[in-house]
Amino acid sequence: MNTNRGKCFRIGRWLLGLFLMAVALLAAYMWWVVARFDTVTLPPRHGQVDVALFARDGGKRPLLVGLGGGEGGNAWASDRWKKQRERFLDHGYAMLALGYFGTPNSPQQLDRISLDGVHAAIRNAASDPRVDARCIALIGGSRGAELALLLASHYPDIRAVVAIVPGNAVFPALTDAMTTPGFSLRDQPLPFVPMTWGATPDLLVGNLRGAFEAIMRDEAAMARAAIPVEKINGPVYFVSAAADEMWPSREMADAMMQRLQARGFLHHAEHLVVQGGHAEPLDEFPKMEAFLESRFKQACP
Repeated sequence: MNTNRGKCFRIGRWLLGLFLMAVALLAAYMWWVVARFDTVTLPPRHGQVDVALFARDGGKRPLLVGLGGGEGGNAWASDRWKKQRERFLDHGYAMLALGYFGTPNSPQQLDRISLDGVHAAIRNAASDPRVDARCIALIGGSRGAELALLLASHYPDIRAVVAIVPGNAVFPALTDAMTTPGFSLRDQPLPFVPMTWGATPDLLVGNLRGAFEAIMRDEAAMARAAIPVEKINGPVYFVSAAADEMWPSREMADAMMQRLQARGFLHHAEHLVVQGGHAEPLDEFPKMEAFLESRFKQACP
């Protein structure tokens, strides 16, 4: 029996040694990834986007710009969103599907995406004779909601925002290193909430919400990186998920509502909380359509 106990002890010690070695190798690899990442040079195709404008003839129509999330590509130009895209066209909008990373002509990753480049593409679409350039609204989900709120906070020609499962600050780029912000302005990185080593365990096991909650504990960083939503020149509709597994969208939308109230926001702001996870708010498009109709479209000149 003592022999078996000793054998088990040796096996356990061997397994522990292997585990510690694996942890050390992983830590060394992560340090190497962070150390070698170029945080100065802007990514290839910086400032470029891919767009598809969907507009019917028969006069100038309000422009609705669709921004996908962290999955990349041009979501609103895809077959998956064709049905909802057609609904918006039926409601009298022109729709611009805009891919800001992960497309042939845009940056490969969500890394320091140029607000200026995205806005320039929107203005170019607004010059189409089928579009009313005075009436531009944005609809974005997840990191696309972060982008929509940033754009509207910096460019007053954006007249309304629908932010689905949004973030309330600028968060890290979706790169291996995560040492740069997701977005930039005038070729300068925006202040962002940095990824910390304390969030690593959650990242390793795929607990994205836990990782975001860890970095959001840095109150000073959150304050520096906060999106100045009070500068938005029109109504805002937040749609969050009560049990969001990706990041705390409900809590961040609540924080933005509080910020708007505290800073005397002059426009309508509303927060719809949807029961369920990160994707559940996508079942609430009829409510988003109603918001856009009553708060944006009817107010267009």
